[in-house]
Amino acid sequence: MRTNKMLAIRAVLTFLYQLYGLVKEMEFMKSYTYIDNSNVFIEAQRVSAIKEGMAADLDDAIFRRIFNFKYKLDYGKMYEYFCGEHQAEIGCAKLWGSPPPSDSFWKMVQKQGFQVVTYDRNAAGKEKKVDVAIAYAITKDAYTSIDKENSEIVLVAGDKDYVPVIEDLKSEGFRVVVVFWDHAAKELKEAATKFIPLNQWLDYMQLQS
Repeated sequence: MRTNKMLAIRAVLTFLYQLYGLVKEMEFMKSYTYIDNSNVFIEAQRVSAIKEGMAADLDDAIFRRIFNFKYKLDYGKMYEYFCGEHQAEIGCAKLWGSPPPSDSFWKMVQKQGFQVVTYDRNAAGKEKKVDVAIAYAITKDAYTSIDKENSEIVLVAGDKDYVPVIEDLKSEGFRVVVVFWDHAAKELKEAATKFIPLNQWLDYMQLQS
């Protein structure tokens, strides 16, 4: 009886030790965040339009090109949500987008903590090769500065163009979390280690006037 009791106590202590190790590992997990700004911003306005009753559903919003242009993202809250509150937890926080008429917007974004990379738009209004640039940056960082054992890569984008790079990184043992609005590409959701939907945070991440 005494032997069984000692074994039970030892099992409990072993479990608590392993749990403590897991907690400590999570505590020091670094995040490397990469944001396709135009993608997340434009789709936020589409999601907001649906919520405000301007469109019946996503298909209706896409077909009629309905957006709630009054909706603006709070980049301070974005930084906090995507990257964490403690500097020691942040490996990098990089944001890609096209430059507006004034550079004051990007100065504000940089002030919130993001490293900004701007790209001009082509004649069709599409940003030139932003997805390629982001994929390249993630891959370069993964193989030069990211510790796969104690870090995670956070991609804030919704296009399936990112699927190949995510699959390659996962096959090499990297943890890749995709964060986006609920209607992100199905292939992207399935490729990610974990998908975190943003719709529930729509109001929280709105810039208050």
